[in-house]
Amino acid sequence: MAAYDHQMEREISAQSLTSRGGSEIGGHYTVETGIYMSSFAAAIFVASLATVGVLLITILFALTIMLRDCQSKSAGIVELWKYSDDYIQCKISALHAELNSLGAKSVPHFCKHVGVQYIKKGQYMRDLNITATLVEDYLNSAKPLTDGLDVVLMDADDFILLDSHHDNLPQPRGSISSDPTEEAEFLKHVFSLQLYMKLHEGGWPLILFSRKSEKLRKITEERLISAGYVNWSSLIMRLDDEMLMSTSTYISGRRKLMERQHFRIKAVISSQMDALSDQPMSYRAFKIPNPVYFNTLHHTEII
Repeated sequence: MAAYDHQMEREISAQSLTSRGGSEIGGHYTVETGIYMSSFAAAIFVASLATVGVLLITILFALTIMLRDCQSKSAGIVELWKYSDDYIQCKISALHAELNSLGAKSVPHFCKHVGVQYIKKGQYMRDLNITATLVEDYLNSAKPLTDGLDVVLMDADDFILLDSHHDNLPQPRGSISSDPTEEAEFLKHVFSLQLYMKLHEGGWPLILFSRKSEKLRKITEERLISAGYVNWSSLIMRLDDEMLMSTSTYISGRRKLMERQHFRIKAVISSQMDALSDQPMSYRAFKIPNPVYFNTLHHTEII
């Protein structure tokens, strides 16, 4: 009986627990799927997405700029190659035109633009500076003797322009003209005067020669002095019977006459081939560069 009572109590207790569990825990168990996120975490997540978006946009923008820059550089390289090819063609054409005294009309017409770029981009000035270095290096290594017979011949027609279209030599000024012709004249004037002064200071007797008539001696001397060329040893100009000669024959004849007078010509400096083409040469010839395509009024057409 006691055992039976004890078993009944356990059953009643089990039923009681079952009934209570149904009310508190429920008769069934429900699980909700998903991710729970606080508002703070959600804000951080959204901010992170925004940051990533901004970074992606920035990267895309940077790549666009880089691509555009590469395209510009590629276009610049192509343009540079084209200019280089045009420059080489014009330079060779100009050289052959000058060697054969053909004039600027024999040079391709597009070389006029190349000549402007040659001046505007500074290559003409660099060529002048290189030429000056070559002249100075050579003459510094060949000091003149004290007897005054070691001389340098310089082309006076490179210093001044005596035709009716250019009455005044360009003078140094604060800014160079936008006209490439005037700019080239100015650069050549500065180069020639500086070279002249350095050679004079180095003790070299300087003999100037011109293709102009002896009748223009006075105005030529005045313009040389006005332009800063002073203290030359002598100025050679054409006599009446020399006016019918070619300029190369006239200049060559005067050089030979000087050599017979025991002058030792160490260098001839000119921008024109007629002053530099004598054969055989017992002196060093230095060619002053000219623009590839120059106004024919200057009688100086090419490099």
